[in-house]
Amino acid sequence: MARALLKIQRYFRRKPVRFFSFILLYLTAGSLVFLHSGFSGDSGQAGRDPLTLAENGPFSSESRGLGLIGRVFKDTRRAARFGPPWMKGNGQDGPAWVSAGGRSRGAKGKNTKETEDGRAKYIGCYVDDTQKRALRGVSFFDYKKMTVFRCQDNCAERGYMYAGLEFGAECYCGHKIQAANVSESECNMECKGEKSNLCGGANRLSIYRLELSQESARRYGSAIFKGCFRRPDNVTLALPAGAVIQNMSVDKCVDMCTEKEFSLAALAGDKCHCGFPTTLFTLHEPEEEELCIHRCAGEDFESCGNDEYFVVYQTQVQDNRCMDRRFLPTRSKQLTALASFPGAGNTWARHLIELATGYYTGSYYFDGSLYNKGFKGERDHWRSGRTICIKTHESGRKEIESFDSSIVIIRNPYKALMAEFNRKYGGHIGFASQAHWKGKEWPEFVKNYAPWWASHTLDWLKYGKNVHVVHFEDLKQDLFLKLKSMVLFLGLEVSEDRLLCVVGQKDGNFKRSGLRKLEYDPYTPEMRATIDDLIRTVDATLKQRKVTRVPEDYRPR
Repeated sequence: MARALLKIQRYFRRKPVRFFSFILLYLTAGSLVFLHSGFSGDSGQAGRDPLTLAENGPFSSESRGLGLIGRVFKDTRRAARFGPPWMKGNGQDGPAWVSAGGRSRGAKGKNTKETEDGRAKYIGCYVDDTQKRALRGVSFFDYKKMTVFRCQDNCAERGYMYAGLEFGAECYCGHKIQAANVSESECNMECKGEKSNLCGGANRLSIYRLELSQESARRYGSAIFKGCFRRPDNVTLALPAGAVIQNMSVDKCVDMCTEKEFSLAALAGDKCHCGFPTTLFTLHEPEEEELCIHRCAGEDFESCGNDEYFVVYQTQVQDNRCMDRRFLPTRSKQLTALASFPGAGNTWARHLIELATGYYTGSYYFDGSLYNKGFKGERDHWRSGRTICIKTHESGRKEIESFDSSIVIIRNPYKALMAEFNRKYGGHIGFASQAHWKGKEWPEFVKNYAPWWASHTLDWLKYGKNVHVVHFEDLKQDLFLKLKSMVLFLGLEVSEDRLLCVVGQKDGNFKRSGLRKLEYDPYTPEMRATIDDLIRTVDATLKQRKVTRVPEDYRPR
């Protein structure tokens, strides 16, 4: 063996080029073996969840009783895929959502068990058939990390009423349960991501009814229920596209308006009208939903309105009338601050202002994630004069006096503190972990940040020049009027059609899911006593300055 190695060594000494060629081939072969082992592993993609896809048909509907109008919508964003349910995803981050199930109905299941978990209510074990799904919305699979909460959170984020888990790893969403109830013993498979919980069984779904906020609960898959509205005076001008549809259903009207690239679909019996929110049809004055109850000819469980009262949905078509943004054409010598305590909705307010004015907002700081999400003024120096206003959380006298005017956003400190704590430990749309809430981080955070919430507002009221106060809660409740007042304060003309467009695009890219919430009150009595005193101090100062006081829903009695 030694003699053979010596011969090889002498050979390569005489032929150095061949030696380096041999080394190169050896390294290449090793690299190929390494890559092959990586692609053939179970996880599919390093560092990502091993998600799988399945697509079995269009979305289905959920009737929510006579008082509420049920709705379904086909997912037109992606073409149908064919293949086995274990087919891997195509390199996308996060869950790969697909539609599931056909449109045939099964018998409604009966609730046999109702237990609360703070986020959702468990309602029982149900039959699931691959040909007739019990829940016929979107679905995703994860054969390594599926948990009950993960399934609930993703279904809630997409506005579904029910979340169901099957086979320990499969998650299905829907607005209606279209299958029979069975014995609890048949849902006996542990979740792949948490052995302490059960995630259905073979062809059996553990189903939860999601406790959504009112706004989230009115989402139906891709479309959003806007309400029941009186027929506009001039339908042709207000809703320029329309047609009579045989066997009318909400699906058919929404699909037609989506194909014609309109953001609103209005159902009036067998007629479907399409358009955008305008001054002729503002959606500001919804009527009682009972006025719109009229069974659709093509769908027993949906209401299609009538000649006098229209059922209106917002499609997934983007209203582009307010999407253009640019820097100011000439540099402004006046610097306007958009000031708030962290967690008070500053990023959301920037999103609204940019859409309403068509101009970028700037920042006292630089946040790469915000820049990547489209806030192009983030990279400009805050004194550049090219942006309509500048985000800041500063509260010192020197910093405040460097601005010529300011919009000051005030939010309920109980909500603002929790939002900032989530951002601090979970990112812009993430959440702090239970360990952070129950550890020493939360009490220390409240101790340091709660006084800052008060001093921030008091400093801007004391040292700020030309201050315009906006309460976060008022902005959410009456977006059109409050945003209009902000645009006027910035010295710009108001385009009401543009503002109506903003109302339809109000959420932006930094909205947390409405489902995930703590199962307990994180504030101790001592914390609440301190924060209530701070609220009283701020409220008294606002009253003294003759500006809008803190909203009554969090004003201490």
